[in-house]
Amino acid sequence: MDPVPTKASLSEKFAPIQEHWRPRVIAELNGQELKLVKFCGVFPWHHHEQEDELFLVWRGQMVIEFRDHQVVLQQGEMCVVPRGIEHRTSADTEAEVVIFEPAATRNTGNIVDDKFTAPNGVKV
Repeated sequence: MDPVPTKASLSEKFAPIQEHWRPRVIAELNGQELKLVKFCGVFPWHHHEQEDELFLVWRGQMVIEFRDHQVVLQQGEMCVVPRGIEHRTSADTEAEVVIFEPAATRNTGNIVDDKFTAPNGVKV
């Protein structure tokens, strides 16, 4: 039997998330995952060898830093970081961010960090 399409509220899905930098999967499609994550502070420099990442700010503001420039994203704005490009994300105050990327993409890309590397596939 095919699944029945339903709607989801991003506000309701973000509400139970308490930890920063710990993505939660809310949907899967065509080998991709739609993830919700709360940012606050500065994430480590990293890159993803095979995966592009899309960041969309739901609430707040975030910065994506590259070695030669930075992109500031406000609520409702998005940016795609192409595979292989070194970057880090940050937010001075808590930001709620939607990420779209291939399933099983490690949030810290090419590095493993005791504080920031999150388990894959955790759902809301």
